[in-house]
Amino acid sequence: MIGASLIIGIGLLRAVGVIIRRSFAGMAHWRTAETISLLVLQRIVSQPPMWHRSRMTGDLVARVGVDSDTAVDVMSPMPFASSVIILLFVSGAWLLIVDVPLGLLAIAVFPLLLLMNIGYQRRIDKHYNTAQKELGLLSEAVHESFDGVMVVKAFGAEVRETERLSIITGRLRDARTMTVRVRSSFEALLDAVPSLINVVLLIAGAHRVSAGALTVGELTSFVYLFTLLIFPLRIIGYVFSEVPHSISGWNRTREIIDERIMVDPQSLIGQASAGFAVEVCEATIAYGDKVVLERLSLSIQTSRTVAIVGATGSGKTTLLHAIAGLVPLSTGEIRTMSGGVGMVFQEAFLFAASLRFNVTLGEDIDDRVVNDALRVAAASDFVALLGEGLDTEIGERGASLSGGQRQRVALARAIAHRRPVLLLDDTTSALDPTTEATIIANLRSLPNLGATIVVASRPSTIALADEVLYLANGVIVDHAPHRVLIERNAQYRALIEAFEHDRQKPDAEVSRLYD
Repeated sequence: MIGASLIIGIGLLRAVGVIIRRSFAGMAHWRTAETISLLVLQRIVSQPPMWHRSRMTGDLVARVGVDSDTAVDVMSPMPFASSVIILLFVSGAWLLIVDVPLGLLAIAVFPLLLLMNIGYQRRIDKHYNTAQKELGLLSEAVHESFDGVMVVKAFGAEVRETERLSIITGRLRDARTMTVRVRSSFEALLDAVPSLINVVLLIAGAHRVSAGALTVGELTSFVYLFTLLIFPLRIIGYVFSEVPHSISGWNRTREIIDERIMVDPQSLIGQASAGFAVEVCEATIAYGDKVVLERLSLSIQTSRTVAIVGATGSGKTTLLHAIAGLVPLSTGEIRTMSGGVGMVFQEAFLFAASLRFNVTLGEDIDDRVVNDALRVAAASDFVALLGEGLDTEIGERGASLSGGQRQRVALARAIAHRRPVLLLDDTTSALDPTTEATIIANLRSLPNLGATIVVASRPSTIALADEVLYLANGVIVDHAPHRVLIERNAQYRALIEAFEHDRQKPDAEVSRLYD
């Protein structure tokens, strides 16, 4: 009875120990993965926009998620670590005590396993690295494909897109197949080597018994003790087989963590002089050999609405991005009013969240301020018709809203954050002229607004501005009110006439179709 109780007690104690050991090991495993993921994520968000433009979103997602998890896979056998190490040392010492020659032969399996692991890593490293790289490429392609699902559907490109993803998936499959082949060969050797050593020990032990150096009982206990080592040897082999896989994930995360953080152009923007909202001094922006803006200078006074006009590729959007601190200057300096700028991009981006979140971006902004911003952006009427008002979920990228509604919500977002300078990159292009005029008039009435700078190609928008900056080939060719430029600058007049013609042409073509 006492013996049975001891056996049961030992079994229960061992079970509790396993549970505790694995629980803490699991927590350590995932906390380590979380730490690595956060390090990668913090490094990514610390980089300025120009760094993100050179990176694929899907690849960054893979490095934060899949690669970070892979980097800690080697920790999976850690719950066995303490008992395995103790068992190896105790059993190894006891084998040497029982019989030194046989003990040395048994212990020789450790350097043999080490040599096998070195050869294994040399063979498999390239395959694991290739597999992780292809996994990142697949993440890039899938993210891009899903992001452009409307284009894919509209042009019936599902088959082509499926084939493109299949090619990448095929390369990933081939790389992983090679890793499985190499790893299975290695693990087969891990199983075979201890068994072969056991056979050798039996043969050598039989000779030792015949020579009178060992008794049959001692040989039996010796072989049994070595048999106990087979499980921890397999655990060690499992660790060895996971090391290259984890290293491939760790290397990809370190590429992000170790990369130098680029200087944020926003941190280089200075304080504008009194009475001025924006000052640009001798600004030059070049991408390689291509000069986009060349020694450009301008000063915009407060309480002004300024339109930037130019042909496609003249540098209008680049100038706005430079003022917002999104792209770096090659030379020159930019200064703005304290409080920064609020920018509404040409393509209004909305999150798959509530209307309130898309205006506030999670900041603690009072609903009164939000509603006032929506009123200024001429969005109050359509918001009132939404089922849940500000709490309405608008879908991914604002899919439930029209293009003009998305533009107005994006404008309301910039207004609600009360930045003294508003930069509008053709923001009202999807609006009718009446709504556009209403918005411009509402912006003029904002008490704390320093200036509004609008990139525009619609003559009705341009005419509403106090001043027009005419941009050509990265240089401000002329600036004055619209009516003055129309009269004195032939190139500007030709451009405006081209704008008018481009807008009237579609209407004329539609009318001709129905005549």
